[in-house]
Amino acid sequence: MSWAARINTHTPTKSKSQKISESAHTRRRYHHLARSRSANVTRVSARTRRRHRYYERFTMSSFTDGIGSGDVTGGEDPVVRQAALDALGNMNGTVVAIEPTSGRILAMVNQKLALSSGAQPCSTIKLSVALAALNEGLISKETPVALGAHYRMNLTTALAHSNNAYFEALGRKLGFDKVAYYAHEYGLGELAGFDIPGEQLGTYPDEVIPAKLGGVGKMCSFGEGISMTPLQLGAMVAAIANGGTLYYLQHPNTPEEVTNFQPRVKRQLDIAPLIPEISDGMAAAVQYGTARSLRLNFNEEEILGKTGTCSHAGTRFGWFASYANTDIGRVVIVVFLEGGRPTFGPKAAEIAGRMYRNMYDHNFFIAGHAQAPAAEVLKTVSTAP
Repeated sequence: MSWAARINTHTPTKSKSQKISESAHTRRRYHHLARSRSANVTRVSARTRRRHRYYERFTMSSFTDGIGSGDVTGGEDPVVRQAALDALGNMNGTVVAIEPTSGRILAMVNQKLALSSGAQPCSTIKLSVALAALNEGLISKETPVALGAHYRMNLTTALAHSNNAYFEALGRKLGFDKVAYYAHEYGLGELAGFDIPGEQLGTYPDEVIPAKLGGVGKMCSFGEGISMTPLQLGAMVAAIANGGTLYYLQHPNTPEEVTNFQPRVKRQLDIAPLIPEISDGMAAAVQYGTARSLRLNFNEEEILGKTGTCSHAGTRFGWFASYANTDIGRVVIVVFLEGGRPTFGPKAAEIAGRMYRNMYDHNFFIAGHAQAPAAEVLKTVSTAP
């Protein structure tokens, strides 16, 4: 029996058109093919729908009320604090501003969060990894690192665009022991402040995280397995800004404590020759990289910084650590946000830009702005406050 259609040549009296009929076997064959095609389309459509519908779910809000209520502010710089409050708005986060030449905290908004045990550092960990690789002589800012058969990248570009593959490669070359050694040297895993009530300690693992979680590569690109506090990040960036002095951060509580303020050095870091190597990438991040949103609000002074975005257990984190490189001095600003989809590193950079703008408009970046008096002699104290 043929599968093809049969043509009936008997012409009906009321119609001149030919009638096409199909055999029973042909109808069964077409029916089978139609069902097969329908099933395939359904399976493909289902896969497509599942792929399009998938997205990460967040349980924490990016917004909150009453930011800064309950903070101890008697020893803070009023211009800096108001600039931080205005810039942060109702975003769920904290802002810490530090004088890098002394370790004095000029303002700390939402102190409960700022002094907490911290969170995954995301891509801000790349600053520590970059300094470690530079210190070990693995790279310079221009060294091309192979990221594939036909693709290479240098440090400046990798920092500007926060390239994960680049820093995973550095981490694997360094190995966990060296990565951990330098991280501790730069202040991770220890208290950043001196006698700051309520400050909690971030964590740095004693051994490399399992390979199924990404191993040392993910530790160096996303900070996987690490918990860093805003104060720890601020102290490290302050050391980059001042040429290599890791200060204990201090938060004066009264005007009298500001008057009698004396910086306390934790240790000297051997990074002075490395700072020009890393600063180009930090400046590029603001000029055209992941932190370029800062320039929506401020471009009068040079800002160098690093963003970070990642998530854990239903909460998204947005980091931005930076310093203003001005003729009359420098200030370090760390913005840390937590929440849902509106929370990410470029948003933290945008907030920092608004804060720099507010400070600039209130003459913070001119000679004569009231600062803590510099001590003639700097005390070096033990690493256990």
